Amino acid sequence: MVICIMYIDTHAHINFNAFRQDKDEVIRRSLDNDIWMILVGADIKTSRRALELANKYEKGVYAAVGLHPIHAMGEEAGEEAEISQEEFNYSEYEKVAKFEKVVAIGEIGLDYYHLGKVKDKAKAKILQKNIFIKQLELSGALNLPVIIHCREAHNDLMAILKDFKKEYRHLLPKGRAWGVMHCYSGDEDMAWEYFSLGLNISFTGLITFSKQWDDLIRKLPNDKFMIETDCPFMTPEPFRGQRNESRLVVNVAKRISEIKSIELKKIEEITTNNAKEFFRI
Repeated sequence: MVICIMYIDTHAHINFNAFRQDKDEVIRRSLDNDIWMILVGADIKTSRRALELANKYEKGVYAAVGLHPIHAMGEEAGEEAEISQEEFNYSEYEKVAKFEKVVAIGEIGLDYYHLGKVKDKAKAKILQKNIFIKQLELSGALNLPVIIHCREAHNDLMAILKDFKKEYRHLLPKGRAWGVMHCYSGDEDMAWEYFSLGLNISFTGLITFSKQWDDLIRKLPNDKFMIETDCPFMTPEPFRGQRNESRLVVNVAKRISEIKSIELKKIEEITTNNAKEFFRI
């Protein structure tokens, strides 16, 4: 049996502006506490910044590159234009994703929550779907797993994933998950549907102040879940109201330990091994 001596924050945004002044201090603070991290991009700028940061550290810091759906709405953003918009460029993302420290394509997916002020919602949804599919294809071509964001769009997302798995089965890894539903927001039945497609799910500090997923967590197979902070967002109890950071991923593990009635050391071992296998690090 592999004995783990660390945690892995599988979804961090220390490459975002919230950490502009102290990003290296935050990273070192986590590494000093034996916490590794995956820095996740939301557009080409933050994807490149994730890679630049990962390349500064010999081990423990890795990158994911991708175009988040709220940045992928182009002219369809309407009054949501305060969120920077980007035309998806396959070749640019492919170029960045080929570097050694890039371990996933993400975060990508669908987000209908932020369509509130969009004038042509139907057109914006089609654009999001098309860009999501292109990035799924990129992940298959490069043999990289995907980090998936979904907000108020699970039915459409599930349909795309089913079609993708059917058409591109030959590109998907055998014997391990090829994607993770980050900051899982679906219900218990949907979680099992994602598992059947070959995906894992991941939990943030949200579970420390909401009991919505307690029953699901109790029943979760040990090889199907990972932990994350989604920092600077989703700060866990008892630190709510403060900026989140990777070292606080331990609080997510502690809550899962309580819910599943499993020793914290075992949750550390399970989640670290799952993350290492998923990201091949």
